[in-house]
Amino acid sequence: MMDLDGFLPLVLPAVMACAARPLSGLLPPRTGTWLLTATGVALALASTATLAVLALGGALRLPLIAKLGHLSEHVLHHATETSPALATVAGLALVASLAAAGHAATTHIRALLDGARTARGLPGEGILAVVEDDAADAFALPGRPGRIVVSTGMLAALDPAERDVLLAHEHAHLAGRHHLFRTAAHIAAAVNPLLWPLRGAVTYTTERWADESAAGTDRARAARAIGKAALARNRRPGLSHPSALGIGPALARRGTRPGPLPRRVAALLAPPPPRRGLLVAATVVLVVLSVLSANDGAIDLHQLIEHAQAG
Repeated sequence: MMDLDGFLPLVLPAVMACAARPLSGLLPPRTGTWLLTATGVALALASTATLAVLALGGALRLPLIAKLGHLSEHVLHHATETSPALATVAGLALVASLAAAGHAATTHIRALLDGARTARGLPGEGILAVVEDDAADAFALPGRPGRIVVSTGMLAALDPAERDVLLAHEHAHLAGRHHLFRTAAHIAAAVNPLLWPLRGAVTYTTERWADESAAGTDRARAARAIGKAALARNRRPGLSHPSALGIGPALARRGTRPGPLPRRVAALLAPPPPRRGLLVAATVVLVVLSVLSANDGAIDLHQLIEHAQAG
């Protein structure tokens, strides 16, 4: 049988899925964003490589491929790494994974390009574009240059100090290029559906990153501004563009767990989260195990091919 550790890249994403939400709240938001995004991408690549190895192993049993590679069919048929059933499942999963990744990448790239075109067409020459609309809304559109879009309804809902927090929050989204982190997390989740919780976790950490950047020394004022802006936006749907980043609606959740908005406000009312080196190290170890396991699988297949050619 194939070593069980060879399947680690297919199992460890489930572990990361369970850890995504806790990590998003425990780590400093900048650290959490980088760690969760990089971890998601690495685990998605490792799982894809493992599926490719499993699918290729079964394909070696096909007479045409065995003949072209000068492979011994006797050796291949006695190697469990070339199981046709396992290869069929892996091959189907690989095709579905690559198709989903391509669709996700295309969708997000189109949205970002549309957002950039919208940003260039907004009124005004500075980074801020004020739009006449009674609906309270505010968001950042990435582009060259990026723009911050705020409706008159949102400006009316906040006092001057709260408006400063709002604009600083949106500016932090542009400065931190948060759209790239979110896009990477979405594509990783498309590659491996087990990583789906990382999408929400990265969205949350980028919002928290922007919150912390906007908070300055008055965290209570920032919490009040974030809460008021989100609640004002929920009273009536606004203008938000599909590629927009920024203060979104208060996503209420049924059940006992609080949604993103209450968590963000509570985090601002508490001291900044400390650095947690052990959590970061544990996550890095998980990624290293997955990558090494995928690499071992590729090496094992290469050695099998050499053995089959010699046999």
